[in-house]
Formats: sequence, structure tokens, C-alpha cells
Amino acid sequence: MNVEPGLFHFLVIGAVLFFIGIYGFLTRRNLITMLMSVELILNSVNINFIAFNKYLWPGTLDGSFFTVFIIAIAAAEAAVAIAIIINLFRSHQSINVEVAEEMKY
Repeated sequence: MNVEPGLFHFLVIGAVLFFIGIYGFLTRRNLITMLMSVELILNSVNINFIAFNKYLWPGTLDGSFFTVFIIAIAAAEAAVAIAIIINLFRSHQSINVEVAEEMKY
């Protein structure tokens, strides 16, 4: 039984990744796990862009261009976030969200 994955299968995978990312972002207090959750959310969006591009507009590359743009934005976001997390750890010896709230004042 050879079943080729269709649009529905990719959308289910994208939705599962998206909700795992939302759950991880809302329930974790560690800044690194929250950053990984944001990356999961962005990757689920990338899967959806590629899937819609392949099945709805197969002759164009719009979904691929958006995906490459999102990957570049995610790389820059991760670099800035890791720099902030390193500075927070150096000053407070912790990377919990409650400690990061002290940086506001």
C-alpha cells in the first residue's frame, strides 16, 4: 500500500508542530525552550507555505521564497535572542522568565 502524502497530511503535520510550539511557549519558563518553541512555530509556517505552493500553485516558487525569507528572519532572531540570553545569564546567573522581568526596570 503506497500512499502519497497529500495537502491534508502536510497541513496536519504543520498544525501539530504549531500547537506543540504554542504549548511549549506558554507553559515553559526557560528562555531557551521558549526560543525553541518559537522556532517550531516558524517551521510549521514554512511547511504550510511549501505545501500550499506545491498543491495549489505548482508552477510558481512563491512559497519557497517566503520560506527562505522566514528562515533568514528566524536565524537573525535566534542570534539576537541567544545574545540576550547569554547577557541575562551573565548578570543574573539564571535564564528563567521571572528573572528576565527584572531587566525591565
